[in-house]
Amino acid sequence: MSALILFIAFLFLLFFGLPVAFSLGASSLIYLLIEDIPLTVMAQKMYSGIDSFTLVSIPGFILAGNLMNTGGITKRIIAFANSLLGFIRGGLSLANIGASMLFAGISGTALADTASIGAMLIPAMKEEGYEADFSAAVTASSSTVGPIIPPSLPMIIAGTLTGISVGKLFIAGAIPGILLGLSMMVVSYFISVKRNHPKGEKQSLKVIWKTFLDAIWAIGLTLLILFGILSGVFTPTEASIMAVVYAILVGKYVYKDLKFSQLPGAIIESVKGSAAIMILVAFANVFAWILASEQIPQMIASGILSITTNKILVILLINLLLLFVGTFMETIAALIILFPVLLPVAISVGIDPIQFGVMAVLNLVIGLTTPPVGVCLFVASSIGNVSLTKISKAVLPFLLVSLGVLMLVSYVPAISLWLPSLLN
Repeated sequence: MSALILFIAFLFLLFFGLPVAFSLGASSLIYLLIEDIPLTVMAQKMYSGIDSFTLVSIPGFILAGNLMNTGGITKRIIAFANSLLGFIRGGLSLANIGASMLFAGISGTALADTASIGAMLIPAMKEEGYEADFSAAVTASSSTVGPIIPPSLPMIIAGTLTGISVGKLFIAGAIPGILLGLSMMVVSYFISVKRNHPKGEKQSLKVIWKTFLDAIWAIGLTLLILFGILSGVFTPTEASIMAVVYAILVGKYVYKDLKFSQLPGAIIESVKGSAAIMILVAFANVFAWILASEQIPQMIASGILSITTNKILVILLINLLLLFVGTFMETIAALIILFPVLLPVAISVGIDPIQFGVMAVLNLVIGLTTPPVGVCLFVASSIGNVSLTKISKAVLPFLLVSLGVLMLVSYVPAISLWLPSLLN
């Protein structure tokens, strides 16, 4: 009965617009009061949820992303992508997706991608003659590549929860992330041909080389993080600090767009973003502890396995569950609650933990652009000044190819496991 009240309270608060973090916290508090459990438990579980050295990397990566954005990296990535793809029909939309793929290695979050790239490219696309709903849909959809291509904040959370190697999770997301981006480019191209979207002039090799040299520092940051972690030179947390130092040096002394007077603003924004994630992790850990004490995970696991033990069908059921949850719950909160629950089920039918990590994150980030509550849709529609109804229709083709990539990752293990297997 208390567990039912917990869920009803959570959904009620969520429905009336309370942020996910506080909906989790308030519903957990109601449960503790009903069960007459000492409220000190809430503080203990909140603290234990964020008492992880690996989680310290989150503020570092967020700050590095803000510094690189402030230091001019975003506009250089867009310029490089546009010089490569701008001459194709609908080239600016392809450049939008390409920029997201490159920027993914810096931000690690879909929301940061949508806000930063969208602020530049959605108005530019509208000015060039692209429909507002299409421009916003392309930006929102391509932003989901961010949490898949390394470094990825959801991958850090998944690794921290279960002890899976964060480095291997990072590298496992590379091929699925590239597949996701390329499939969106194909969709964008065919839509652009059908609607006769504009195309730019073909750039000379000299111009392409110049824009590449400008953008290479962004690629260099991703390589620094990946090779540093995978080679064992530094941990994910140390990598995030190295990324901050790198971002300051590049922004100040290479691009010369970053001023020391801008550092306090970037730090404040990063503190706000980090605090929002940490409070979400803390409250979600309390919620997850309550679920465990009520044996909800065991009920879900036994429920799935009672329906079928067929690997293909179990994967399908897990995907449906994660997709459903991802449409209304924030990615990190959903990971904390469901990933440890579903991992044993996945392992029991022969799914590799690394593959399942990529699969789970991909499921949940697809929810960020799933109508009607995908948070990236709200951000993109606000920037593009387009209604949620219109962007929801425009995003459907991109949503379908995302689901196609999800099926490949789910049923073809080599897509996510080939690169990590090379490390062995």
